[in-house]
Amino acid sequence: MRFFIVTGMSGAGKSTALRSLEDKGYFCVDNLPVMLIPKFAEIASDDKLPVESVAIGIDIRNGEALEELSDVLDELRLKGLKYEILFLDAHDVTLVKRYKETRRSHPLSGEGRIEDGITAEREKISFLREKADFIIDTSSLLTRELNEEIDHIVSGDEGYENLIVTVMSFGFKYGIPADSDLVFDVRFLPNPYYVPELKPLTGNEKPVSDMVKDCDEYEAFMSRLYDMISFLLPNYKKEGKNALVISVGCTGGRHRSVTCANDLYSRLSALPYTVRLVHKDIDRKVK
Repeated sequence: MRFFIVTGMSGAGKSTALRSLEDKGYFCVDNLPVMLIPKFAEIASDDKLPVESVAIGIDIRNGEALEELSDVLDELRLKGLKYEILFLDAHDVTLVKRYKETRRSHPLSGEGRIEDGITAEREKISFLREKADFIIDTSSLLTRELNEEIDHIVSGDEGYENLIVTVMSFGFKYGIPADSDLVFDVRFLPNPYYVPELKPLTGNEKPVSDMVKDCDEYEAFMSRLYDMISFLLPNYKKEGKNALVISVGCTGGRHRSVTCANDLYSRLSALPYTVRLVHKDIDRKVK
């Protein structure tokens, strides 16, 4: 039997993760009281029951009882009951935005600020993040992409690395993306903006990408960039990083940065990580 404990920050996607597991045939129970976990695990492990895989949702709604969870998990280990912890996380800014969009209050904020509730929750459940077998940062994930991450975990993909890499093109004139971990400036490359027939196009179109790539500096830069990032990724993973945003910028975010981001995405996709591609400013009007 495979037994998942799904936990994490409120608003990070635990309910979505449980629905995804349920769609995959898991027997799911949300917000199970902490003291019932050993009994539930014992019953679910009974060979006489037609249950092959289970998942339970545990979060801050357990209140003060959550402090006893560490001892409960140790008890499960001693009894030989195997479990895996899936922790859903997101940046504080993202969590605040999600709460404001849904007009819901945070479980720990009461009538106060959402930010204070998030800070308190992060402190209370930090021990679960440290114990987690899998951590998914949902800050920039679509529901479909979260489901794909869970697919990788559930399938037991031996080559799966629990690190989500986002390659993002952007325009410096609109500001560097706030969630960037690494930022690269490609404004030294030939600029299609000044070619009238290329100006309205983007780096997704061959005439633009051909012009950007048609210089000695391009391949030299991209080869060195790929070598550096492919070196960094396993080291970031080793240090516990679960999400990395690589931002590639040019002036307007439509030509050079898009071309380079597309190329970098293609090269990194051959590595054993989940790699996403985002063009942040590609749809802005050309002036």
